[in-house]
Amino acid sequence: MELKSLRMFVDLAKSLHFGKTAELHHVSPSTLSRVIQRLELEVGDSLLHRDNRTVVLSEAGKQFYQFAQQQLEQWQLLKLSLSQKQADLQGKLHIFCSVTAAYSHLPPLLERFRQQHPMVEIMLTTGDAADALEQVEKQAVDFAIAARPEQLSRIFTFHHLAEIPLAVIAPTMVCRVQQQIQQDFLWSDVPIILPEHGPARKRFEYWYRKKQQGKANIYATVSGHEALVSMVALGCGVGIVPRVVVENSPVKDRVQYLENAGEIAPFDLGVCCLNQSKEQPLIKAFFASI
Repeated sequence: MELKSLRMFVDLAKSLHFGKTAELHHVSPSTLSRVIQRLELEVGDSLLHRDNRTVVLSEAGKQFYQFAQQQLEQWQLLKLSLSQKQADLQGKLHIFCSVTAAYSHLPPLLERFRQQHPMVEIMLTTGDAADALEQVEKQAVDFAIAARPEQLSRIFTFHHLAEIPLAVIAPTMVCRVQQQIQQDFLWSDVPIILPEHGPARKRFEYWYRKKQQGKANIYATVSGHEALVSMVALGCGVGIVPRVVVENSPVKDRVQYLENAGEIAPFDLGVCCLNQSKEQPLIKAFFASI
């Protein structure tokens, strides 16, 4: 029997009014009626006597009402007991993510965790997203928010959070790069800003190889997607970045998406930790919260 069905029955037994009980649970009276019918099938007896005007509990209904109340009370006691145990968790949880992820994806994760474990101290380090797995591997942090690489080592546990689309961006300011992209051009003539390493670098290599337009014109390599957006905004070149980085950038109004630049595979963003660490109380509690 579902707890939700038991709650509906208990409230109906108190009000003896289908309309009011249905409204309380945000369902239609017909839906409430089907819930009661399913309970009667499970019990094997009628729980209510009803006609067009009145609803009263049957003898079986009175007994079932006591049973349902006890079950709901036991459930509340269990939840209270578990929450008290969870609140006892203490210590420090070390997290690594990019500056953008600290705005876009980390807050809701931490909010749920902090509600359940207010005594745990959060230690946050931000940096280049491409360094996330390395930070976890050398145990500088407990876990990281990272893009899943094509080949994920078996030493890691990875929990999917979101699919992150990528895009080619260019400057909006009047400059040589902006003028180039407004007319027919060869990609080999356009200066490119690249990340030093990581999944975004791999995405660029696959994307550019499909162009078959000769050697790429690499203007500069940078550490971090946020720095790449800034370089593009300054008119230094074009680059491939996650759209979420652009959307959270203070210079987002100074770059534009090149919509016909070709297909780029999205990132699989997730939370990653070492397999050997996933059963540690704090890390296990964090994964349970998400």
